[in-house]
Amino acid sequence: MTSFEEAGTEETVTCLHMTFYHPCQDDKMVFRCLNFRKREQVRVDEMPKFGRDSNVCRYNLMDTRVSRIQFALQFYRKLDSSEFCFEIKNMSKKTKLLVDQTELGYLNKIDLPWKCIICFGDYQILAEIEEGESVDYFETYLHLAEVPILQERCPPSLLPIPENGISPSLFPSQGKRPMEIDENESC
Repeated sequence: MTSFEEAGTEETVTCLHMTFYHPCQDDKMVFRCLNFRKREQVRVDEMPKFGRDSNVCRYNLMDTRVSRIQFALQFYRKLDSSEFCFEIKNMSKKTKLLVDQTELGYLNKIDLPWKCIICFGDYQILAEIEEGESVDYFETYLHLAEVPILQERCPPSLLPIPENGISPSLFPSQGKRPMEIDENESC
């Protein structure tokens, strides 16, 4: 038997890819404390936090408008399943957190979809989960976006243009509900 045949099976690791964007990154360097393009191991019993308090947060955002602790992630296994997931919790009393179209208030939490956009203030984070098997740790892999993530996922040139010729906004109005109007009525 060769050493290759005797070697143990390599365990794959769940990896959370996070691509960060802020419009003032070039001027303010709000992500200067993040390690981009480097996989980082996180023990499964840790709850990594993102925010501006370097004593509490594993991932520091250098911006006074960011809360001391903005949000936290929890890695877990679903009940009666081998599937691993992440849960995201808003830890900011002042700022709501948007996960795709779901708005989270202070201490609200939800499961992180396999691919989603997390937004708060001017921050946009594309989160993508790469499945793995390890029960001891997971990895984070941070990336920096040069262009806004929302525009990247839905380029304006590919949006349908309504009959009136006015393109819809890429950022839906928060808190507004669609309103039905008669087609003869003016807006």
